[in-house]
This record gives sequence, structure tokens and C-alpha cells, in this order.
Amino acid sequence: MRIGVDVGGTFTDVILVDDRSGTFHYTKVPTTPASPAEGVMAGLEKILQLSGSSMPQLDYLVHGTTIGTNAVLERKGAKVGLLTTEGFADVLEIRRVGRPQEGLYDFSVDHPPALVPRYLRKGLVERVNSKGQVLVPLDEGSVVEAVDFLKNEGVRAVAVCLLFSFLNPVHEKRVAEICRERFPEAYLSLSSEVCPEFREYERTSTAVINAYLLPVSERYVESLVSSLAGRYGEVDLRIMQASGGSMTADVAGKNAAHMVNSGPAGGAMAGAFISRITGRNLVVGVDMGGTSFDICLIDGGTPKTTTDAMVGGFPIKIPMIDIHTIGAGGGSVAWVDQAGILNVGPQSAGALPGPACYGRGGTLPTVTDANLLLGRLSPDYFLGGELKLFLEKSFQAVKEHVADRTGMSVEEAARGIIRIVNANMVKGIAATSVEKGYDVREFALVAFGGAGPLHGVELAEELKIREVIVPPLCGNLSALGLLVSDTQRDYVRTLAKKHHEIDTDLLLSVFRSLQEEGVRQLRREQVKEGDMLVLYSADLRYKGQSYEINTPVQISSSIESISAILDRFHGLHQRFYSYCEPHETVEFVNLRVRAIGRSPEVRLALQAVSEGSPSQAVKGRRPVYFEGLGKVDVPIYDRDLLYPGYSFGGPCLIEERIATTVMPPGCSAAIDPFGNIIVSLSGE
Repeated sequence: MRIGVDVGGTFTDVILVDDRSGTFHYTKVPTTPASPAEGVMAGLEKILQLSGSSMPQLDYLVHGTTIGTNAVLERKGAKVGLLTTEGFADVLEIRRVGRPQEGLYDFSVDHPPALVPRYLRKGLVERVNSKGQVLVPLDEGSVVEAVDFLKNEGVRAVAVCLLFSFLNPVHEKRVAEICRERFPEAYLSLSSEVCPEFREYERTSTAVINAYLLPVSERYVESLVSSLAGRYGEVDLRIMQASGGSMTADVAGKNAAHMVNSGPAGGAMAGAFISRITGRNLVVGVDMGGTSFDICLIDGGTPKTTTDAMVGGFPIKIPMIDIHTIGAGGGSVAWVDQAGILNVGPQSAGALPGPACYGRGGTLPTVTDANLLLGRLSPDYFLGGELKLFLEKSFQAVKEHVADRTGMSVEEAARGIIRIVNANMVKGIAATSVEKGYDVREFALVAFGGAGPLHGVELAEELKIREVIVPPLCGNLSALGLLVSDTQRDYVRTLAKKHHEIDTDLLLSVFRSLQEEGVRQLRREQVKEGDMLVLYSADLRYKGQSYEINTPVQISSSIESISAILDRFHGLHQRFYSYCEPHETVEFVNLRVRAIGRSPEVRLALQAVSEGSPSQAVKGRRPVYFEGLGKVDVPIYDRDLLYPGYSFGGPCLIEERIATTVMPPGCSAAIDPFGNIIVSLSGE
């Protein structure tokens, strides 16, 4: 038995899977922003009661959280000092000399201020060259002076990033020793450990982000471990990483940067899981919760990954699932600007006070309020009836803040809110796919999250996507994705050599060294030898390029030939960029190893095809607004009574305990053997 817990901006999702019987239990509880661990504990109590289980029966608990991401976005991390090579203290300010993407054509927009102010960045007398050779020995006096200064300034964490330390970390390690001697209470983040690869700005930024988050993440993890131990005794707690794998709680406390995007990574893994069981090769997973809308492309059952992500405007160079997030959720606030134009998001009503209809003191109109006013949500069956929605509060909020300010009726204002938030999400999906060289029309759309199925089919219509999949447990699918994930650790070493300068012996030597490090870590995390899997890859590029393509490398008893690796790289380059240059020099930039401890497989039970009629699942009717039709009296299906083999058409609603699927006119749905709702669109 395993439990997955995903803390979102509005709700905390909890799911328990019993591998013996193949049964699932799931629930939602309100997130407690002031102390997220309280919401986690409340969710655990609730799921154990629902399932009739006890914590000693549990094998482990996987937790996904946005605490790291939020700390960067809200600038609530620790006070950090930076120790770097003399003359390089301004790397964080110089950046890449480019304009911020969010305001490319707006001259009033600037980059966010560096996480470390200039006076807390200190240069050290030392120098290692591009071959890893020491040119200037470390002046330990300059280290002592800098460390004492940072201590007196009250910093809580120290990031250390010296030039070319990824090739030779001897100076960084000595700086760390001195720092521990003179400033033992400080958290330390060494670039040679956090991000041991080239690109000075990105490596510095990653080391700083890790330092910035270390006190926050360690405090949170320790609080959660303590709460679990106090109530249940010893619990095997694992934390989701941004890369899509989990790590033990003690490892997580020391690798704060890897907790960034922890929660959304669970959603991406869940989307990949649905891609595999339904046999859809190309899938775009969209996770719409209360605060955000997360987009992930899945190709061949695997989420797209990157090592060049941005968090809050800062680069973070660690392996991450490539997730594009926009501020569009059920709690996104609708507002009218000075020009009288209606906008939606990115501000969110969050868990408290939440949308106006929650009756918790919120007075601002949100996407959830608009859905309620248009009949798309039942005021008496939200969260299965656990949370009553107040229609009159939604009416008042939309009237006061939107309708009266724009001259629209309340219904017109609600329709406008839905159109705008849908347009924002469509733009996000289209941009994400085009940037990766994909035609989104070739994809199936997997809609999940508490609000995803409310909007998923309409998004597909706009994007000319012909198929939408609404999985079972869709409102809690990110929590299920946490249980799909394996234990995982990633290792990298910069090689920076041209293909004619290396041979297979050199590659194999580096790969084996990284593999040994990964296997040792898996053993420390009690992974059995038979559950270990090691994957190898290399970051390759043509000479003169400034970007790399991560290329798989095959190793069994021996490594494949250099030419075979190059052929695979050329093929990937052709696929991604529509051209390749087989006769050009190729550079091996980084070598990577991923050490995996495989978790038990999660299985959705196959259900027999029913000979009944979907009409038996109709629980009632009510007027619902649809674009182009106005309000139409439509059937409301109970998803729990929809069995494999059933098929029916729109317009209609499909209600379940933690989500509602909106099916506009012109589309049809069928239930597959796993219980997925497969919605087919005309594509016209």
C-alpha cells in the first residue's frame, strides 16, 4: 500500500493504492498555505479513514510540493551570500545580456533583481583554468575575510561557485571546509556538487537557488517528518523531484533545487502513464488546478525533459520535466483594467479565501464562479457534496467586479471569463508545442486536475485536436503520478571534446564512474539490486552551436560505437530542427547517468464491457450554457455508473466526486476498458 500527496495552491490531493487488490481511494482537503504540513496531515487522516487502513500497513508515502517554486516566485527564501572567483561577482547581474521573454518588446520590463544583492557577493583570490589546472592557488585569507563578512551580515546560506570548478573542485571543497569551521550554522551549496557542468551563469544561478531554498526545504521536510513521526511513528517519506523521480526525505533536505516543480512533475508523470496505457504516442497533458495550468508534452510515453529551465526568471540547470505553467486555474481572478478590458489571472484567490462561491470570505470573481453561474458546476455536488457552493455569492462578485464595470449582464460577464481563460490556455499549449517543433493537431489531450475536464474539450476544439482523454481519478491524477514515479538520481560530468578527440574507452570510463556513484546512492536508499536501472546519455551539438541535444547512449557489457551515437544525434537533430549535418564536427559536451530504483507498477484494473445503456447513468438534467447555443437543458451523467462500452454524445455534463467534464455539442464520448472517457471531436 502506498500513498501519494500533492499539495496544490487550493487543494491538497491524496490517493492511496492497494497493490494487492488494485483498488484506489482518493480525497481532497483544503491546502493550508500558512503551514502546508497541516493540510498534508489532514489529508492522510481522511484517506486512512476512507480506506479503512492504518499507517503501519503503508510501504511508503510520496509527496509532491510547490514549496520550493513558491519560495522563489514570492521571494521568501533565505538570505544568501555568494563566494566566487575574484572578478566574477557580477555574473548574476550580467546574465546572458538578453531581454526577458515575458517583456521582449516592453522597454519598461527588466529582469528580476538577483537573489543575492551585490554587497553579499564576494570574490576570492584563486583561479582554475579551462583544463582544470590551478593557475592561482587559493588564498585562504581572502576566504576567511569573506566568510566572516557574510556571517556578520546575518546570511543563512552560502553559495560557492568558482570558475571551472566542475573540472577541478579542489578550491570549492577547501572553501567549504573553511566555511564550516568559521560559520558552521550556515547552509552550504557548492556548484561542483549541485551543477557540475559548464556555463558559468547558469551554474552560479543554480547554486544560488539551491542555497536560497535549503533552509526553506529542510525546515518543511523536517516539520513534515516530525509530524508524521509524532502521529504515526516511523514513516518512509519520499519527495518528488523536478526530474520526475522521487528521493528520500533526508536526501531532499540537502538537494533543495530538485524540489522545484515537484508537484507539477507528478502531473506530467501521470499524463505519461495515461499515454502508455491508452497507446497514444503523442499526448499533451494539461493539469488545471485551483491556481495554475500546467502543460507538458509527452512523446512515446515519456515526458519531454530539459536542463535549461527557468524559475521565477532565473535559470536552474538541473534535469527537469519540461513543464510550462501559466496562471490559469479555477481560482484565477477576473478583473477589469483601466481601459475597461476584462482580464483573467494570473492572480488567484488560492485556498483562502478562495472563490466567492466557497463562502469563506472571498469577494472577487473567479473562473470557478463563472463555471457555477453558467451551470457547468453543481452547487450541491462540488467535491461530492462536501463543499457547498453559494450561487448568490458568485452572482454578486461577478456583477460588482465585472458586469457593472463593463456594461455586460452577469451571464455575459461569466461567458467572457470562460472565453478569456480558455484563450490564455490555448495560447500556452500552442506556444509550448510549436517551440518544440510539434504540430499539436497530431496530439491527444489528456485533461486532469480539479478543473481540467471542465475546459479540456473546449481547448481541444480551439486547437483542432481530435481526441480528449479524461482519465479516472482525474481530479487527483497528479497524486497518482507521484506513485508512478521511481526513485531517481541524476549525475553529470562535462567532457567538452570533439568526436574525433575521444574513443569508447574514455566514454565508458566516465559513464562507469558516474554509474558507481549512482548505484551507491540507491543502495543507501535501500533499493534492491534487482530494482536498479541505469540509463546513459550525452549532450551533443555541432561545433559552433550554443545548444545541445540529449542523446541516449547504449551500454550493456560494452559501449556502442562513437559512430552509432553520432548517427542517433543526427537523427534527433533532423527530427527537432528539420535538418542535420552528418559531415560536421560534433562536440560531446556533457555525459549523463540516471540511476533508477524502480517502484512497483501501478495498474488500473481492466473492466468488462457492459451491455447496459448509458441512459442508466443519467442522474438528472439542468440548464447549461454552451457557446453558440446559449443555455440548453442537458443530461447529467454520473461517472461512477458509466461502464466500458458505453458511448453517448454532447451536449452533456459528466459529474464525479472531484471533477466535472463538459461535453459541448458535436462531440461524442466512449468509455474504454480502463474507465477513461475518450472524447472524439469532429476536427472541423
